[in-house]
Amino acid sequence: MKRLLIGSVACAMLSFLGLALPPQAHAENTIYNTSLPSIVRVAIRENNSSGQPDPRGRIIWVQTVPFEQYCEDVLPNEWMPSWHPESLRAGAMAIKMFAWYHHLHPVSIDGFTFDVDNTVNFQTYRSWSRQTETNQAVESLRGYSYVKPNGEIIELNYRAGYREDPNWQYRNAQKMAQWGSQYWAERGRTYIQILQFYYAERALRRVR
Repeated sequence: MKRLLIGSVACAMLSFLGLALPPQAHAENTIYNTSLPSIVRVAIRENNSSGQPDPRGRIIWVQTVPFEQYCEDVLPNEWMPSWHPESLRAGAMAIKMFAWYHHLHPVSIDGFTFDVDNTVNFQTYRSWSRQTETNQAVESLRGYSYVKPNGEIIELNYRAGYREDPNWQYRNAQKMAQWGSQYWAERGRTYIQILQFYYAERALRRVR
């Protein structure tokens, strides 16, 4: 079992960055069922007639991708790289925890075993599509997770939502609105505050 701690050093770091710890964050906590994955197995589906990966397409092969690299190659396809850095951070955490959860719950289809595929069935993954702004968001969360207070890994779901709108309806559904994250970031909310708005009963944990 991997030990996860939030101590005085981590608290000082977050304070320096201008980020507030959520109320559930305690001095010492454990993620009980997993350590940070080192890889993600991505099923690559055939493209449709427009050249885009087809969610209903045949699985061609399964690509093994380093976990952080996977997050870097998903974020710019799910969030706009030009968005506010705090929106990108919120998105990076959602993508990270979604992938982490599915790494723990692989599926088998047509003889292939994988964690996620490269389409909107899971998260849109395009190899080497990473951007500087989104890479910085992923890097800033290295060593952190966002889990249930008891340490359980659970996926953080998200939907597009509506522009220039807080998207309250997704808060009630435990989903983050991508456009909603930008809405709140533009109004001064930190990524933690954005996550807290959409996901009830979650806590920030530092992986050590």
